[in-house]
Amino acid sequence: MSKRRTHSPEFKAKVAMEAISGRKTLQETAADHAVHPIQVSHWKKQLLEGASDLFTRGKKTQAKDESRAKEAELFQQIGKLQMELEWLKKKSQLL
Repeated sequence: MSKRRTHSPEFKAKVAMEAISGRKTLQETAADHAVHPIQVSHWKKQLLEGASDLFTRGKKTQAKDESRAKEAELFQQIGKLQMELEWLKKKSQLL
């Protein structure tokens, strides 16, 4: 039995871009890169479907970074409030 080959995302993108360009047929592109033509058509389809996400990714990562910063700030406030609560418990026991 042969072992499955794994291809890097860069290789897949390169092959899919060649398929989209239309200079060669899918079969010729597949033969040039030693992959099956159906695989080339799947990569081409994935590239075309995911192309719109490339332009919205910046907004998603910016929102994600903002939410992480907000989360870190909230955890810091929680820690501060817990320390104050412990301090107040100690002082109330002394009184």
